[in-house]
Amino acid sequence: MPKKTPAAVDPVVRVLPLLRVAHLDRAFDYYVDEAESEVAQPGVRVRIRFNGQLQDGIILARGAETEFQGTLRFIDRVVSPYPVYTEKLSALVESLAKRYGGARSDIIRVAIPPRHAKAEESDLTTPWEELGESVEPDLSGWSAYLHGESFVDAVLAGNVARAAWQIAPGDDWASALAALGAKVARDGGGVLMVVPNQKSLDRLEAAFRAVVGAKQVTTLANSLGPQARYRRYLSALQGQARIVLGTRSAAFAPVHDLRLAVILDDGDDNLVDPLKPYVHAREVLTTRSALEHASLILAGHARTAETQLLVESGWAHDLVASAATLHARCPQIAAVGRYGLTISRDMRGGTTSVSGPAYQAARGALERGEPVLVQVPRKGYAPILSCGNCGNPARCRHCGGPLGMSQQGSDPERGSLPTCAWCGRVDAKHRCTECGSPKLRAIVLGTERTAEELGRAFTKTRIIVSGGNKVIDEIPFKPALVIATPGAEPHVEGGERYGAALLLEPGALLGRQDMRATEDALDTWAHAVTLVSPAMKGGEVIITAEPELPVVDYLCRWDMVGAAQAELAARREVRFPPAVHMAAVDGAHASLEEFLRTAELPDHAEVLGPVLLPVGVTPPGQYDEEKYGPAQRVLIRIPLGPRAQLGTALRKANAARSIRKDDLPLRIQVDPINIG
Repeated sequence: MPKKTPAAVDPVVRVLPLLRVAHLDRAFDYYVDEAESEVAQPGVRVRIRFNGQLQDGIILARGAETEFQGTLRFIDRVVSPYPVYTEKLSALVESLAKRYGGARSDIIRVAIPPRHAKAEESDLTTPWEELGESVEPDLSGWSAYLHGESFVDAVLAGNVARAAWQIAPGDDWASALAALGAKVARDGGGVLMVVPNQKSLDRLEAAFRAVVGAKQVTTLANSLGPQARYRRYLSALQGQARIVLGTRSAAFAPVHDLRLAVILDDGDDNLVDPLKPYVHAREVLTTRSALEHASLILAGHARTAETQLLVESGWAHDLVASAATLHARCPQIAAVGRYGLTISRDMRGGTTSVSGPAYQAARGALERGEPVLVQVPRKGYAPILSCGNCGNPARCRHCGGPLGMSQQGSDPERGSLPTCAWCGRVDAKHRCTECGSPKLRAIVLGTERTAEELGRAFTKTRIIVSGGNKVIDEIPFKPALVIATPGAEPHVEGGERYGAALLLEPGALLGRQDMRATEDALDTWAHAVTLVSPAMKGGEVIITAEPELPVVDYLCRWDMVGAAQAELAARREVRFPPAVHMAAVDGAHASLEEFLRTAELPDHAEVLGPVLLPVGVTPPGQYDEEKYGPAQRVLIRIPLGPRAQLGTALRKANAARSIRKDDLPLRIQVDPINIG
């Protein structure tokens, strides 16, 4: 092996080892060999010898001298000449690490795809303009929104404009974003759009391909293989990819001259990285907007409290439809109470009768030759039963488990009998323990059960089920009852819409033990409403909820801004995010005690707990409950202020814990999307 010689110019490189260890999240000095001096530039990947083992690292800087008093080692080799860790990305990662109390190496793992040598042989030099033909996009759709035209003008002029865009019912959000994004790209600017799922990504990509060439649109999603993902990352890095669309991790894409960033449905938990430090794509894009002076659109049919806070603080502004636009596009929305759709069945005779306003709306749309959307909160058969008289949950007399009505074997009538979800016993003679009534009703009807009962009532109508492992993207514009779970609602081909929509069992969404239950429920219903024809064409939406519920009233009036204002006010009252900064720290009791004892929290920090982990929350890491006891949670909150204040304190405490080699499982989440 030839002897290495320090480079003649700036022989010292500062390298960040990608160790993902809290107290080693800092740079170390190495020599660079003269033979690799030309390619060993800031931002490139290298291999280094650290603690006797070869590790990945990234060069942060080069210089002539070092403050290290010992003998420097040489970097083992330069992995790739591409500077994948740019100055802008470095600033972004550092900001997010402080914000979330995490290690930079953990964020870099998400931000930069693994290297694939074959991808570096691809054509990355052809200019964007030569990759395809683009057409002059139609931006008239933005005129339907108050100040929409001035917002578009500001974006195209290169000024920083940030908006919370409330998508009007029936509006083709993908085409509107594609038109604006294509115009920015044609003018030489970079465009980055992040959506929560593959379905939305496919729709957005199709809209872009209508105005620009197929090769002029770059998508980044988890479904891509390692070679394709790295090649597309390099394409953006080299300035070739001017329009980048993708899911969560695409928020880090190194788009040159970023002028427009967009995030869709920022309340969707798919936008939160499931690995530490649990970065939210919204925070990535809002930080990039501030650092790179780029315009930003937070788009959605409903609005989160976090977005509303940005509006109320003046950092972003409203972009809402005019009253005339809403009147022209919104279907008639009515709440008819829990018995608005009554399904009753004679179990012995096998007949089903359906009545109520929801039935009338569905029948009217079918008679006009239009499909009807029926949104149910979950897939399956009939998972939960309650007393039909007093509403008390129906419980098994043997084990106390919940009674349901799930299909068993090939006998459909057996599935009609109350069956325990825990022990499997059939309770054919069940009586309510509270009132003694033998009557039962399903609290939640699954897709299969709903399809079965409506199929008996509408015997000559086609039934389509979408949800679970079978999600249908599009249906023909013909009479049909489409039973779908939230997020699995098919679109109607040809740009047509449903004649009616029935939103069943809303209590299953509103009754979740979650801070965001109301917010999520409104967003779920809004996505269904926007698929229905306007009222002037007979479009109706029936929600089987009590009209007096505030969230139902906001839906019926399509007042998404008012709903967000009320949600934020409620969070302020109980001092929950985003009205405060809050961290959830989960782990064993002993680990939490030691962590809090050594953490230098801000003077105005308030510690809540510890309490047992909320139901449904998995313990951190490889947690052994028999060894450590039940996992617990501590909440730490501080008033709004510098975003990095709480995260920085937790970052230092976690580094100190790492130095102590405290190996008890511990999880730190700053402003988690779900608190419990």
